[in-house]
Amino acid sequence: MKLSAQWIRDFVDVPVDQNGLAEDLTGIGIAIEGISGQGASTVFEMEIGTNRPDAMNHYGVAREAAARYGVELKPIKAAEAKALPASAKTTAFEIEIDDKDGCARYTAQIVRGVKISTSPARVVSRLELVDQRAINSAADASNYTLWEMGHPTHAFDLDLLEGGRIIVRRARDGETLKTLDGVSRKLSPEDLIIADQNRPVALAGVMGGFDTMITEKTKNVLIESAWFDPVAVRKTAKRHGLHTDASHRFERGADYGATSLACALVAQRILESGGGQVEGGQIDAVARNIDQAPVVLRIAQVNRILGSKLETHHITAILKRLGFELVPEPGSQPEFSVRIPSWRLDVEREIDLIEEVARLHGYNNFANTLPSFSGGVEESPEAAKASKVRSTLLGLGYNEAVSLSFISNEDAETFSSSPVVELSNPLSEQASLMRGSLLPGMLEMVAFNLNRDADYVRLFEAGDIYERTGSGALESVRICMAATAAALGRDIPQGAVLETSKGNSGLDLFRSLKGDVESLLDLFEHSGFEFDEKTAEYYQPGRSARVLLNGVPLAHFGMLHSEVAAKRKLRQEVYFAEINAEELYKHPLRVIRYRPLPKYPGADRDFSFVFPDKITFGQIEEALKRPALPDLRSFRAVEIFRGGSVPAGSYSVLLRAQFQSHEHTLREDEVNEQSGQIVAALKDLGGVQRA
Repeated sequence: MKLSAQWIRDFVDVPVDQNGLAEDLTGIGIAIEGISGQGASTVFEMEIGTNRPDAMNHYGVAREAAARYGVELKPIKAAEAKALPASAKTTAFEIEIDDKDGCARYTAQIVRGVKISTSPARVVSRLELVDQRAINSAADASNYTLWEMGHPTHAFDLDLLEGGRIIVRRARDGETLKTLDGVSRKLSPEDLIIADQNRPVALAGVMGGFDTMITEKTKNVLIESAWFDPVAVRKTAKRHGLHTDASHRFERGADYGATSLACALVAQRILESGGGQVEGGQIDAVARNIDQAPVVLRIAQVNRILGSKLETHHITAILKRLGFELVPEPGSQPEFSVRIPSWRLDVEREIDLIEEVARLHGYNNFANTLPSFSGGVEESPEAAKASKVRSTLLGLGYNEAVSLSFISNEDAETFSSSPVVELSNPLSEQASLMRGSLLPGMLEMVAFNLNRDADYVRLFEAGDIYERTGSGALESVRICMAATAAALGRDIPQGAVLETSKGNSGLDLFRSLKGDVESLLDLFEHSGFEFDEKTAEYYQPGRSARVLLNGVPLAHFGMLHSEVAAKRKLRQEVYFAEINAEELYKHPLRVIRYRPLPKYPGADRDFSFVFPDKITFGQIEEALKRPALPDLRSFRAVEIFRGGSVPAGSYSVLLRAQFQSHEHTLREDEVNEQSGQIVAALKDLGGVQRA
């Protein structure tokens, strides 16, 4: 928004130059982001908060400047115009407010015998400074008044209004209105409109009608100045895809007390540029009063909130300069009943008044102090564990991410296994629930990267999830990891591929993620994990697993189900892991223990077996726990093969065992004896040894 510096100075004698004025106004919350032009053509680039429509004009900013410097604010008033004597035409014209909720006040003035022409050079030049195009003397008078004092007005061609009356009402089914932009609009019964006796003539607070607009043929004018309900204007403007200078102000709350003055100013400027005379007095229809309730202000509360010792007279002086009226309340403590001016609809509570005192006193004038604190800082008992998890994941190549705590109903149905927590005032339909899983947010972030050609993605997040309980909501901590197929595949050495018949397959990517999960879980003391296939439905069967510790589920990991991925239109396979951090943190961090290197050499033996697909490696490991194998140090799968001479529904696996004694060099017969026990155990499991 642009405002003229000289126009502001018309109402207040500012004791500083333009740069000083810009800096001081910014300091009290009326932000000026740039200055252009020189002298009388100096323009401020303003950034006015949406809660301050009173400052979206020159007089409003002048009021702030006067309060900032403690100088007099010159009143803005219209010159008295000699009116034509009352006539039948005047008394016959009526204002009827049918919708009292939508329109609280409607002020009108009739001006007759005008000549529509170009506006005076001063009006045109000032409108140009604020990027407004001059139209004609009547329209410019309305625009000039808007930018001067902030209240929207509108001018109708009086002779084109039918029935000698204005009605403020809701539109009826089937009604249409051609607005000033030349567009014929189908009206809704929810639209607040201005109508004459027979038809709509304007969208209230948004835009006037084409059929009653001011033209060069206009001789008689009806000036409108009203107060419309912000919600009604906002809904109408949004429904018709319109955003005008008028709707911008009305949507945020116009000044109920300014309708009469604004109407008089427009009439004055029409008379100055086009002649004519006002007819009768203003027609002021009041449907209801907009009068804010007084707010109690306690001086002790002001100083408590601001951490200051401001004098009572200083506080009251600031508020009075801003237009607030203060009435002392009886009592031992200084207390005031504060009457809110009609242009400050944003001030509703005591804390709002305290904010006004703070910004006018100057935030930089408050001493820098720390809040009082008793006791000591206590570190969370899980801080060391969380830090170790974070550093390990960073070392594994994962980048830390943070997602929103809100999810949609669709995501909750897909990813949440427990009752979800609903928000009473959601930001949107897509963020109406508290997350019951970290996976939806992680999925959004992975998709965001993939859609921008970032194929190698590894992310992790540690955060709370929420579960609805009978008495409220239960929070618990989860760790979520995500990696794309490209990222996992890049980290698999070619010689480490297990599935030799398929190369770098999905199973190898799954095993790569499994290795990352095990690296994380191995940070904690445990006697061994168990794996099974009982994962959530959003994981791909055959490429996912569940981790159990002492029979308690600890984590799920694997590839996202292809159907879920298809709905998200992901460009490649994505793998996730979800870890119950609270369950994991019940175990202490693993202590590094020193074990001397063996003095004696080890011996490796390979075993090639064919197993049915139903036999998992976990079952193979469990089978080898039964025989007594004192010298077996490790046992792992080296290669898996499917196809060729291997029957369908089976796979061939090359297993490698390492034997080593801490007491002596193993003899051949000792190794062979223990190898025989391994072969026997694997055969009992259903394996067939290959030659």
